[in-house]
Amino acid sequence: MTAPTPRRAVLVAALAVATAATATTVSGGSATAAAPAAPRGGGRTVDNRFWFSYDHWKAGVHQGTTAVGGARAGLQIATAAGRTEYADPHTGKKSTWEYATWTSPVHRSAVPATEAVASWNARTPAGTWIQTELRGTYNDGTASPWYVMGRWASGDGDIRRTSVDGQTDGRSTVWTDTLAVDAPAAGLRITDWQLRLTLYRRPGADRGPTVRLAGAMLSDVPDRFTVPASPPSGQAHELKVPRYSQEVHTGRYPEYDNGGEAWCSPTSSQMVIEFWGRRAAATSLGWVDPKYSDPQVCHAARSTYDAAYKGCGNWPFNAAYAATYPGLAGVVTRLTSLAELETLVRAGIPAITSQSFRPEELTGAGYGTAGHLMTVIGFTAAGDVVANDPNSPDNASVRRVYRRREFENIWLRTRRHNAAGKVVSGTGGVCYLYAPAAPGPAQAAALLAVGVL
Repeated sequence: MTAPTPRRAVLVAALAVATAATATTVSGGSATAAAPAAPRGGGRTVDNRFWFSYDHWKAGVHQGTTAVGGARAGLQIATAAGRTEYADPHTGKKSTWEYATWTSPVHRSAVPATEAVASWNARTPAGTWIQTELRGTYNDGTASPWYVMGRWASGDGDIRRTSVDGQTDGRSTVWTDTLAVDAPAAGLRITDWQLRLTLYRRPGADRGPTVRLAGAMLSDVPDRFTVPASPPSGQAHELKVPRYSQEVHTGRYPEYDNGGEAWCSPTSSQMVIEFWGRRAAATSLGWVDPKYSDPQVCHAARSTYDAAYKGCGNWPFNAAYAATYPGLAGVVTRLTSLAELETLVRAGIPAITSQSFRPEELTGAGYGTAGHLMTVIGFTAAGDVVANDPNSPDNASVRRVYRRREFENIWLRTRRHNAAGKVVSGTGGVCYLYAPAAPGPAQAAALLAVGVL
């Protein structure tokens, strides 16, 4: 089973976290439709901009929305700006909704970019949902249309959580959760952008969703088969992250991406969520067959499932799911080296990485994959990677140690050869980061050091 399409993203939240088996193929991640061209003149390859503070939410254009303060600032509906009917393409159900919108200020990217990924953290009680859109300006001065980057709710009782694949203006296209320039080698780039949030609630309701964080990451990562090696820190460090196997769930709830065999992304997300001391409430797990072990992993799969993508590997959907837990923020970003991951791990922050490889390219894995997520929890003194790899036969065997140089290359490259010898894309350093919305000093320093805060 192969992974369907592309993506990318970032993390932050109120006042701090930000841009912060033996099967032949494991599914759950994604691969880019077209590998990005090298950044002009070298230098920075990623630019992040997120809105999450009270002052952030006060800015921009409000049509019925308002900024709210408190421990975690946010955006809410003050007065509905109008009503609309939404026909859910996945259920055929038509419903009427009140809505209000917020349009961000224009952000000029420090990186003329080939790709953009929106990210958001929100609370969506029953009877509410949100839509995130992004519009870019190209380096020739023309603008893209407003692209839908996600229609999202934490539950699935009102709408089906969904990406909107295939939107295009002939110059850029949305592939699941990633807006990508169609022909980056020709020099077209996105130079600035805006975000538009639409908040929906049932007509007559006096409350709606609350958005805690929203923004995007733009990137222009070098087109490469190999990456420079980063020197290890020489310090061994390992975090005590819970271990969950996706393979334990094989055959369970096949309506969510054929069951556990493809659940690398939500399984990895659940490991890190529980590392931070959060767990799904018993009431949220009541639908899971009591005979099944680790029902929270089934819940994570259902809570990240993208009805259009037909999988649980939508990157921003996973970050948004993590951020539904109190005090936790989540984003998807791109890092540039294992040295940056070491910085995070030493500060107590595990990271979920996306990679693809042939079996012989990662010693000890025992499988090949077109897209797979695993959780980096530590490093040996020699700099090798300690990972919780969910593509393991059981929970006890999830912990693996992978060779540093092999891991760094399969994670950071944007081009690779598959088993058939065909040139295909790699993720270029995609990484989920979940951390406290109010991180401690060491955590904040690490997030700042890797460019996500």
